[in-house]
Amino acid sequence: MFTSVDDVSARLAGTGYLASPAVATTVFLADRLGKPLLVEGPAGVGKTELAKAVAQVAGARLVRLQCYEGVDESRALYEWNHAKQLLRITAGRDESWDETRTDIFSEEFLLPRPLLTAIRGDDPKVLLIDETDKADVEVEGLLLEVLSDFQVTVPELGTIAATSRPFVVLTSNASRELSEALRRRCLFLHIGFPDEKLERRIVRLKVPGLDQALTESVVRVVGALREMDLRKVPSVAETIDWARTLLALGADTLDEDVVRDSVGVILKHQDDILKAAAKLDLGAV
Repeated sequence: MFTSVDDVSARLAGTGYLASPAVATTVFLADRLGKPLLVEGPAGVGKTELAKAVAQVAGARLVRLQCYEGVDESRALYEWNHAKQLLRITAGRDESWDETRTDIFSEEFLLPRPLLTAIRGDDPKVLLIDETDKADVEVEGLLLEVLSDFQVTVPELGTIAATSRPFVVLTSNASRELSEALRRRCLFLHIGFPDEKLERRIVRLKVPGLDQALTESVVRVVGALREMDLRKVPSVAETIDWARTLLALGADTLDEDVVRDSVGVILKHQDDILKAAAKLDLGAV
C-alpha cells in the first residue's frame, strides 16, 4: 500500500489527515508487516479518522465494528437469518430433517457482521474495530482468532480464511486495560495531543478561512486549557469546532466576551467552564 514513511505522510495529507512522524512510521510498518494497528489516546485526537484516511488512500472499503458494552458474537461476527430459515423449513415440510438442515445452514441464510465481512472477498478492506475498550472482555476472544490467523470458524460451515488480508485498526480510549494476548498481536501507537505547530497546521487545513493570528490564539488558548485540571480537556476535534465557530461568528480576536459566548464548544462540563473562567488569563496566552 505504501512505499515509504514519507509516502504515508504525503498520501494521508492528501486526504486532509496530517500525520506526525510517529504516526506515519507506525502505519507504514503495520502495512509492511501485515500487523493490526492498535491506536490508543484521548477521544478526539484522530484515531478513527486515521482508519478512514488509510481506507481513502488505499481505495479500500471501510468495514467498521463499533464496540459498546454488550456487543456479542452475533453483532461482531455473524448470525443466522432465523426468519428466512423458518420460511424455508415451512416450505419444505415433506423433506427429511437432514435435507432441510443441510439447506438452511448454508451461505444463503448467513448474515455476516463486520469481522466476517472483513475477511471475505478479494476486494481491499480496512477493518476498523472502534473503541475496543468499551466491549466486554469476552469479545477479545473473538478478535484473537481473526487477528492471529485472519480466519473465522462457523461451526455449521467450517473455517473461513481470508484470501486478502484487510488492514486492521483497533482504537481505544484506555477506559479499561486490553488483554496482553490482544496487544501482542498488534503494533502499538499512542496518539496524544499534537504540539502547537502541528495543531496550527491542522486548523489551517480544516478551517482555511480563519485568520492566521486568530488561529494561533485559538491553539494557544486550547493548550492553556489542557494544562488545567479539567474533567474533559479539549481535544483536536474541539479545537477545529471552535475555529469554525469563531469563523461563523465573524470574530477578529479572542477577547473575554468571545470566549465566554463560545466556550461551550470546547468545554462540555459546567464545572470546567467555571474553572476556566477563573484561571484562564487571555493576556498571558
